[in-house]
Amino acid sequence: MERYELETFLALAEELHFSRTAERLHVSPGRVSQTIKTLERRIGGALFERSSRRVALTPVGRRLRDDLLPAYRQIQEAVASATAAYEGISGVLRVGFTAPWSSDLVLRAADAFSSRHPRCSVELKDVTYNAAIATLRDKDLDLVVAEPPVDEPGITVGPVVFSERRALVVPAAHPLAARETVSQEDFAALPLITAAGVSQVWRDAFFPRRTPQGRRIEQGPSAAGWQAVLTLVGAGKGATVATVRAGHYHARPDIAYVPFDDAPPVEYALMWRDAGETAGVQALVRTILEFAPRPDGGS
Repeated sequence: MERYELETFLALAEELHFSRTAERLHVSPGRVSQTIKTLERRIGGALFERSSRRVALTPVGRRLRDDLLPAYRQIQEAVASATAAYEGISGVLRVGFTAPWSSDLVLRAADAFSSRHPRCSVELKDVTYNAAIATLRDKDLDLVVAEPPVDEPGITVGPVVFSERRALVVPAAHPLAARETVSQEDFAALPLITAAGVSQVWRDAFFPRRTPQGRRIEQGPSAAGWQAVLTLVGAGKGATVATVRAGHYHARPDIAYVPFDDAPPVEYALMWRDAGETAGVQALVRTILEFAPRPDGGS
């Protein structure tokens, strides 16, 4: 089997979509189709079931994928390790993340990165948004996973690695807590509790002053630290903005996380210093993107 046939087969086996596979491999869908047909003729039978609605692996195709994938990954790791010897990827890379649900992605990517670059280790740090940007700027971190936007000069906001549904966090006793969803107009129902010390561009993105229909949103107290913000919400001082998933990590009996039905999701992106984009950072970014969930919900 030729290398391009191997890569095409494994990519299609993962994507199960000819156009996405072609985009991933930087070739035309026709080239993908022709390569698979050639491989199927050589093997003697179909590897994929095709219809106008879906693409699926045949039993033989699944077995071939399962047999090939470990060897292919071993080859990739060997090449990456050899390349690292010439790129000089060594030392320590420090990665920060602002949300605990980012840690699984970062940990899995860090394990893969360390196996490919054994002379370089990855250290993880749980940080607040303010601390993430400050420590990145001050060279205490090399890479962060955080919520854009950022208006800090010298900071590159890279690819979005995943997103989470936005939620309004309200006191448990408030009528909105019993709702299945809320709209952005419901911002006007309670004072909005904000995070202290964030940049104006970030504040504008997460803590609006008016609803989409122009209703004024009362600005409530602010607090430094997420637990302090939640304490103010639980005490009935107002509402704040978070993600639905935050409710699984920061559940409290005095608050409720109610999903928005009309607000955009909260995005989490990779960020690094412009001057700190080393070969090691570039390699770690590529590795994290390998493990990031696909926009269609796959992984």
